[in-house]
Amino acid sequence: MTPTPPKVLFVTSNRIGDCVISSGIIREIGRQLPGARITVAVGRPPAPLFRSAPGVERVIILDKKKAAGHWLDLWKQVVGTQWDLVIDIRGSALAWLVPTRRRIIYTRKWETGLRKVEMVSRLMGSATPLDPELFIDDAARAEAAAIIDPQLASAPGPILAMAPIAHQPGKSWPADRWGALVERLKAEPRFDGWRFLLVGGPGDHAPAAPALAAAGARGIDGVGRSDILASAAMIDRAALFVGNDSGLMHVSAAAGRPTLGLFGPTEWWLYGPWGPRTRTVASNETRGQFAPIEDLSVDHVFEGVLALHDAFITGDRSGST
Repeated sequence: MTPTPPKVLFVTSNRIGDCVISSGIIREIGRQLPGARITVAVGRPPAPLFRSAPGVERVIILDKKKAAGHWLDLWKQVVGTQWDLVIDIRGSALAWLVPTRRRIIYTRKWETGLRKVEMVSRLMGSATPLDPELFIDDAARAEAAAIIDPQLASAPGPILAMAPIAHQPGKSWPADRWGALVERLKAEPRFDGWRFLLVGGPGDHAPAAPALAAAGARGIDGVGRSDILASAAMIDRAALFVGNDSGLMHVSAAAGRPTLGLFGPTEWWLYGPWGPRTRTVASNETRGQFAPIEDLSVDHVFEGVLALHDAFITGDRSGST
């Protein structure tokens, strides 16, 4: 008699960045419970990140409702299953209200000053960091190609992807400075022939407009034209990425793109992009101190982009970008 595959419920975030940071949990589930069939409960914007993830058989979208009605809706969908493992990185009461053999539930006690990837790894009992991972499918790559290729056809060249928006207050570098940065980069010999790809969600057109205007014919407009997985596939086409402290910054790092994250009044030492091909610039570079992101100058970011280029383009002749 064939054993029944283990069933796992993974309750994750409604934010893209948090979902990417904790995405290593998917592989870890497979290591701890081989053959597991995973149900992921997740907010709508990051939901496409899991549609092709290994072992995931169902994605339940959590749309927030009044009086925590979304949790009641989720409970109704999962309470009838005997789970082998419930993982809840949101620390909700739901994880205690469904039948399961084992529970892993996030609480504030895990916030001990570790990088968030390391914190999630310890939560799962892993002795080594669970590196974030993207699961980009053929449909997402085809959608990205349909957006990029027609715009790239007239003037092929390496792509610098830029994400000029963050949806939390205080994280967005002023839009006009993105335009000024593009102007500086267009005049820099290192970026001769490069194209500037702007990425973002449906509401990100205004923050991206100055950079697109400055890029002119060298710009590629990918803003608001796809879901997050196709946006990830677009970023995966880039040689370099520059963006605010946002979900797209974490997407780029997880894709292995050389990534520069821009930080203002948030902990770059905790929330910076994860991986060896990443860098940050901050309005205050002293750990434990903060300054408004408006204090981050164009000169500072420009120098950060040049350093990223020199480390991973000039300094990398392997073609790995």
